[in-house]
Amino acid sequence: MKKIVIILLGLLSSACVSTVEPWEKGRFAKAEMAFEPDAMQSAFHRHVYFSKEAASGGASNNGGGCGCN
Repeated sequence: MKKIVIILLGLLSSACVSTVEPWEKGRFAKAEMAFEPDAMQSAFHRHVYFSKEAASGGASNNGGGCGCN
């Protein structure tokens, strides 16, 4: 019974939400916090990846496994 109560308390406490105050949002807007900080470099890497994979639909190009378009 004690284990069930502990598990239930753990599950209920996971619904707690911590809010970010407006003055704290500037910390998350920095370039190093972005998934892809350099848009040009990430576009180039996507182009090379999909060219080598010969996958269509993921990008606008498809080619052989050699990397040629």
